[in-house]
Amino acid sequence: MTRAKRKIEADLKLVDLVIELLDARAPSATQNPDIRRLSKGKQRLILLNKSDLADEAVTAAWISHFRDEGASCIALDSRKRDSIDQIRKATESLAKAKRERDMKRGISGPRPIKAMICGIPNVGKSTFINSMLGKASTRTGNRPGVTKGNQWININNELLLLDTPGVLWPRFDDAKTAESLAEIGAINDDVINLEDLSVQLLDLLLCLYPAQLLDRFQITEEEFQQKKAQLEEEQGAVLGVKYGPLAVLDLVAAKRGAIKKGGQPDYARASRIVIDDFRSGRIGRISLERP
Repeated sequence: MTRAKRKIEADLKLVDLVIELLDARAPSATQNPDIRRLSKGKQRLILLNKSDLADEAVTAAWISHFRDEGASCIALDSRKRDSIDQIRKATESLAKAKRERDMKRGISGPRPIKAMICGIPNVGKSTFINSMLGKASTRTGNRPGVTKGNQWININNELLLLDTPGVLWPRFDDAKTAESLAEIGAINDDVINLEDLSVQLLDLLLCLYPAQLLDRFQITEEEFQQKKAQLEEEQGAVLGVKYGPLAVLDLVAAKRGAIKKGGQPDYARASRIVIDDFRSGRIGRISLERP
């Protein structure tokens, strides 16, 4: 990560524009503060990728937030043609402004705008680049860290993209950032306690999207309240324990057949079901953060 950051810092001197891909479900958590600091003074285009998985109203609020900060901002699903057309128009407009500045400085002849594309692991950079090109030119993957080294990519005569490896920062400011990154899959699942993560996620969804959550797993309000009361009675009022998410996890295990021998819930399987359904959008369009 340190080597990648130094390389990005050096290469920033070569570019006119920084394109930063964020996950629309968690724009704050997926915005690398090092990139934001290093790119100060450069034109910025923020792309809220995977917007098809995020709450539309919340995404609109994030767009306003970033524009208020002075950055261009577009929501997109990088797999769709109309989203890519939006990006092309935005970069063409930025290229036109750059040519006008060059002419005022006495630089003649058209020059492509050089843009660095940044983003944390698994935010969708490679899919975005492939869509811009219209062909599979870079490797893609559904796990963090597929892009290994910097590479220039010629999109057209107007735009040169410098791809960079996805880089996380060495220390998170708070636990919530780490939770959001883990929930969207930006941190390798092998180093995460998925049962704890699913309980944290269920707690958030019960606060923000309770109807969508219960509907996805065909849990009635009556079933939820009964299970919650049962757990509270069996375990007592333990300080800091939230029985709502635990009740949902128990019910998910029962309804999806995640049961061990002897009839005990298989919490590992149930947790994976909850996390996979969130990440795929099967629970619904959900945003983990508000601006």
